[in-house]
Amino acid sequence: MTGAGRSAAIVLGLVVAWSAAAEAEEAHAEAAQYSAATLYNLGNAYARSGKPGLAVLNYERASLLAPDDPDIEANLRTVRDSLHLPMDAASGFTRAATRLRPTLVAWLGLTGLLLLGGSLLAGRSEPRLRWRRRGAAFVGLTLIGATLGNAVALWPTLHAAVVIAASAPVRASPVPMGEPLFTLTEADTVRVAAEREDFLLVQTRAGRRGWVSRADIVAVRR
Repeated sequence: MTGAGRSAAIVLGLVVAWSAAAEAEEAHAEAAQYSAATLYNLGNAYARSGKPGLAVLNYERASLLAPDDPDIEANLRTVRDSLHLPMDAASGFTRAATRLRPTLVAWLGLTGLLLLGGSLLAGRSEPRLRWRRRGAAFVGLTLIGATLGNAVALWPTLHAAVVIAASAPVRASPVPMGEPLFTLTEADTVRVAAEREDFLLVQTRAGRRGWVSRADIVAVRR
């Protein structure tokens, strides 16, 4: 296999893995009766009961299943603004790449694979249909590119966690002793970098890192 062939095989393998993961993610949520609407309503209930951390957590999870829902984004912004917490400013690329639901993204990736694979196979059996094969290959690569773009855009959210405690001390090591480096506030969002027993290594928007108890934060992705 040539270098280009190996690269193509790697890319195709990544797309298959992401497509399967995306479809499994939404299927798991639906099977557990955690639809976007259910999570949105849970967020509303927690917001009304004075639990902003759990409200933000459920809004973020609902947004993964329904990324184009303006009500979810509006309520998430309202809760965060009430706590003077900044909203992540999504770039144009991120907004465009995450507008589609996970199941649709999975099907687009698989369709792209079929088109690209079919065009390559047709090249051997029907060499006269060159322009049709090139057109199918172009569409297939475009769909695969859209799927990979969605994966890149969702990567930060899939590794995010929300503080659900009133305050979460961040420590230099994964042990519940010593003075904390700093403290996270409820409903703040961080990125999870590593795990160790009852602690998670997190990183804030400002780049500060430290260990937080699992009891104080919950990952956005189940």
